[in-house]
Amino acid sequence: MSTSGQARPPKKDRREEAREHARLMRAEQVKRDKRNRFFLRGGVGVALLAVVAIVALIIVNNVNAPAAPGPANMASDGILLGSDGTTVSAATAAAQAADADPIATDQSTLTDTANIVMYLDYLCPICGNFEATNGEQITSWVTAGNATLEMHPISILDQLSSGTKYATRAANAAACVATYEPNKFLDFNTAMFANQPAENSSGLTNDELASLVAGAGVTSSDVASCIADETYSGWVDASTKRALSGPIPNSDIDLVKGTPTVLVNGVSYTGSFTDAAAFEAFVTAQITAGN
Repeated sequence: MSTSGQARPPKKDRREEAREHARLMRAEQVKRDKRNRFFLRGGVGVALLAVVAIVALIIVNNVNAPAAPGPANMASDGILLGSDGTTVSAATAAAQAADADPIATDQSTLTDTANIVMYLDYLCPICGNFEATNGEQITSWVTAGNATLEMHPISILDQLSSGTKYATRAANAAACVATYEPNKFLDFNTAMFANQPAENSSGLTNDELASLVAGAGVTSSDVASCIADETYSGWVDASTKRALSGPIPNSDIDLVKGTPTVLVNGVSYTGSFTDAAAFEAFVTAQITAGN
């Protein structure tokens, strides 16, 4: 679209501009590929690869995707799970309109509990480690009514899925479940990490994601269609940008720098992601501090 008040350039000039823009993008891609090969040859660890992925995401996302409506039950960009002491259920919320600002969860209504907030990427191996170490005890806390869990699926590792954008497609699947069968979200999350593909693989196909979701007890045909159509991929892109640029509500951090990012009663957890006792002690400390 031309800038207001300025004439559009002739069609020939526009074609030349488009060719030049494409050439510059190809040149930049070649540079990125060379940098990535260098990093991989040098044995750079997971943390640095995650940083590279974030940088690549920001570069790619300079070409803005069209705004897309958000999923239902994720008005905060996350799904909030709680319990009456026996059954875990999701807080309901209408789908946000395209370009609407997320609505932060009012944690002042969540008293005498540990309010756990997680930002995760379903391709992130450290997220998988955290789930394997702490998932069962977090589920038990939530089921007993001793904690709430707000989960924000984001996508920062698309570059590490051999061009299939698995991280985005997995987060889209999460949004589909949140919309159509939100009370099955914990089961879905457990299944996703139990079947987590390796970085630098192509990940699961959309058909495999739909099959995995069905195996987790999700029966809605709308979820399978939503996964196949990648209905919420635009929302995944937008919510990821919001997490990476901040602000992060109800927290002591400005923005998400990597996954997993875990907060308890607004305080970020900086301990070991593979030490259940350390995380339990941290949660206990935050509850005590709030009383």
